[in-house]
Amino acid sequence: EVQLVESGGDLVQAGGSLRLSCVASGFTFDNYRIGWFRQAPGKEREGVSSISSSAKSTDYADSVKARFTIFSDNAKNTVYLQMDSLKPEDTAVYYCAAGPTVPLPWDMGAQYVHWGQGTQVTVSS
Repeated sequence: EVQLVESGGDLVQAGGSLRLSCVASGFTFDNYRIGWFRQAPGKEREGVSSISSSAKSTDYADSVKARFTIFSDNAKNTVYLQMDSLKPEDTAVYYCAAGPTVPLPWDMGAQYVHWGQGTQVTVSS
């Protein structure tokens, strides 16, 4: 059974940092793209970042560039999202997702076939 389990969400003050983890089971990262998405109340889901396990290429939303870093430990089947300089507008439920590496925009949710249950990140001002 394929599972993605996120952890690391918390309440943090603006300017603080959090590291989210996404542990995958039931498949290996080879030839998969792992993405982080977020959804705030009343807003549409948006792509935050992704990493291609085979090419180790990374992508970021403009709103998080230079603040967030995505990286993976393939031996642990885990992808991390290091979030620094957090802002109140980063408050959302964060989801990780996995899908085969295909030539589509990284933030197109339809390409991701496996999704985690989400972890809440709340940034206070």
